[in-house]
Order: sequence, then structure tokens, then C-alpha cells
Amino acid sequence: MAVFSTKQLSTSTLTTTFIIFFVRSEFTGHGSLRVSPSEFIGSVTTVGDVLQNVTSILKSELRSVKNDFHLPDAAVSTCLDLLDLSADELSWSISAVQSSQGNDNSTGNLSSDLRTWLSAVLANTDTCMDGFEGTNGNVKGLISTVIDQAKWLLQKLLTLVKPYVNDFSSRNSRVKFPSWIEAEDKMLLQTNGVPADTVVAADGTGNFTKVMDAVQAAPVYSMRRFVIHIKKGVYEENVVINKKKWNLVVIGEGMDATVISGNLSRSENLTTFKTATFAVNGRGFIAKGITFRNTAGPQRNQSVALRSDSDLSVFYRCGIFGYQDSLYAHSLRQFYRECRISGTVDFIFGHANAATFQGEMYPNRSSGFSIQFCNISADYDLLPYLNTTSTYLGRPWKPYSRTIFMQSYISDVLSPEGWLEWNGTLYLDTLLYAEYKNYGPGARLDNRVKWPGYHVMNDSREAYNFTVANLILGELWLPSTGVTFTPGL
Repeated sequence: MAVFSTKQLSTSTLTTTFIIFFVRSEFTGHGSLRVSPSEFIGSVTTVGDVLQNVTSILKSELRSVKNDFHLPDAAVSTCLDLLDLSADELSWSISAVQSSQGNDNSTGNLSSDLRTWLSAVLANTDTCMDGFEGTNGNVKGLISTVIDQAKWLLQKLLTLVKPYVNDFSSRNSRVKFPSWIEAEDKMLLQTNGVPADTVVAADGTGNFTKVMDAVQAAPVYSMRRFVIHIKKGVYEENVVINKKKWNLVVIGEGMDATVISGNLSRSENLTTFKTATFAVNGRGFIAKGITFRNTAGPQRNQSVALRSDSDLSVFYRCGIFGYQDSLYAHSLRQFYRECRISGTVDFIFGHANAATFQGEMYPNRSSGFSIQFCNISADYDLLPYLNTTSTYLGRPWKPYSRTIFMQSYISDVLSPEGWLEWNGTLYLDTLLYAEYKNYGPGARLDNRVKWPGYHVMNDSREAYNFTVANLILGELWLPSTGVTFTPGL
């Protein structure tokens, strides 16, 4: 997704298009399952019961964690939020299996949806436990066994959803769009004069002066796009779009004109998950012409500019700027086009994820980053240090970290090895890192790492597995946003 640097003074930049993906595609219908719908639903319900047990434990312990060592109250709060998201994702899975024609929550492609939502629940449990790292109190011990049980059940559930490899030869075939795509949405991002439902203006000329006030005024569970126009200006605030705010659209006046800025960091006894300047959970989110910024800087550890848990979301011509962990692509299907993402340490990371710090823990889940048609270059403040700074495409955060760079320009910012270890030889045989037809001075492959999990792709059929059409089923839902995209190679 971008470039990772080991030095504090460096900053790297990613432009053009990249894709964050979590699932492979599948045909609609119960043929997607290896068991009967009733058996599958029963298994999903069991996972929900186990996670509800975790919620009950955390709520009962919340008042007693104030004197626990380092971050416990923040970790408990984060975990409760993630379990709340998980309850919805499990509910969507049940609803989709009950209605093979799809419903308000789904694309109508059962395998894609189920793999997305169940993988998101797994990501949520991982992030929940990550928040307790470094603590020595009772809470972590109370929930770890139950969380492990839920993870085991979720991995088993994922094996019950049949995989599907899209037909390479039919990638340009006509797509039948699901019923939830409305015709008026299709040109949403291609039109400059989109009528706004409400306006935010720092100078008082709109309906609101704060972005968060406009978000709170938006309808819940909306099946139509609700458009918030944010006029030029710098908005010093932290914005959280909760899970009930569906199909919200925020449109600024340009990446350099409309800026939402914050400075929360992990050094303030927050989990990384809670540091985001702009966090979005509601499905179907769209942003255009806005910068999300975290100014905490190198002395304050992880400081997220944008965190997304929004399924079927699009970020178009947006800036995402920070130092460490700038973009937290936490879960679900996300598409970024013509965005500029800047940072220094692991600044694109997550369970979607060195520039990239991808965190897949399970072999049967198709999460990872696909970076296609991008520009991987040094930002202006790194240019004087190119000869003294080592920069890499990624490093493996978790055992099955997956990242591919393809058909992208790579400048001389990149070290010849291309990729960096996380901890010695750990995960080097289970990761999947690949490059396909990149160009530029940094794209030379002569001195790349020789890890078992790294390889150069030469077969277009293999590379097609990592395109918009195959990995995030983009042809099924991206046309509804109006954003232009290339489905294949």
C-alpha cells in the first residue's frame, strides 16, 4: 500500500489508486455453503453467544479496572465497541443466509458477504486482545480463554463457506447490479455539483460549524445517500461515524482545502483504535476531496488519522496524513482512488494492512492489501535523506500477512531489498508478498529478499486474483458510487 521507513525523519507517500481487500468472490445462493443453512446459522448463533459472554464479563469488570496497570479502562472500552460491531456483522450473516436474494445489508453475493463479515469479527477479536498488551491485571485473563474459543469457532465457520475463483476470461462480462443500488447514486463522485443535505462551514455560513454536529444530525440506517458538504477550512475535531449511520457521504472542497485535524495518540492512555481523528463504522461510507490529519508526531507513538470499519466504502481524492499508523484500514471492503497517504512508520496497517503493516493471523481468511496503479515516492521532507534512510514496502505484523504491489511506479526511495523482517525469520515462510509489473528505479528485482513467502508474479492469471473485480467484487458495488476504476489489469 505504500512505503515503510525505519527512520524517524523520513516520510513516504502513496498516490493514485490502491485497494484494501478482505474476501474472494463467490456465486450468490446457498450453494456457497458446505452445510445446510440451518446448521450454518446455528454455528453463527453459537459464536454470538460466546462473544456476548465476553461482553458480560467486560461490563461487570469495567468499574474495577481503574487501578489496573496501563490502559485497561481504554482497552475495555475499545473491546466493547468492537464486540458491538461484531454483533451486527454476525446478524448480517444470518440474514444473508436466510434470504438468498440479498437484503439491505448485503451485495447479494453470499460468499463474498459472509467471508467479509466473519473475517471482520475475527479482526475485532484480535484488536480487542491487542488493547490489553502490556497489562498485568485480571481482565485480560478473564476474557482470553473465551476469546480464543470464539476465534476457533470463527475459523471453523469460514471453512464452511466455499471459496470461488472468478473466471479470468469473463472479467469484462456484464454485471447485474443488486436492487439496493439506486440510479441517482451512480454519478455521485463524478459530479461536482452534488446537492447537499446539510452544509458544514467553519465561518458560520452553513447549517453547522462542526463536522461531528452534522454527522449526529444525519439519519440512521438510511438506504439513501445523505450528503454532507464540508466547506474549505481546518476543522480541529475528532469525528466518529457510528455503526448506525449508513450511506453517509462527506464531500469537501479539495484535499488541500478541507482538512479535519486531530492529535490524539496512544501516549494519552488510549488504544490505537481510539486515536483516530476520523473514524467511520457505518456501512456504505463515501468521502471525496478531504484531508484527514493527525499531528501528534514522532514522540507520541501510534496516532491514527483515518480508521475505517465501513463495508463497501470509498475514499476518493482524499489526503490521509500522520506519522505512525496514519491509515488504520481495520476491516471490511474498502476502495481508495487518487488518495495521498503519507507517514513514516507502518503508516498503512490493519487487518485489511512497513508503508504496509498487514496483520492477517489465519490461513483461511483472504485479507490483505492490493496496491495497483500507484505512485510510491518520497514526500518532500524525506528527499534530503534518501541516501541515509532505509525504506521498505512492508513488514509482516502477523503470521499470514499479505500484500501485493502491481503495475505501480516505485521511485528510488525504496531500498533494494524491498521488504523488511518483523522479527528475524518469524513469518517469512507463511506471509504472501508479491510484485507484478511495477516500473521505475525502485522496481528493480535483482536484490530483493529471498524469503519463502515472497515471489515475483509473471502470470497475469495469478495477478488477476488481486484486482478490484476479483478481490472486492468491485463491479458489483463500486458503480453505485460513481468513482471510476479499472476492474482488472
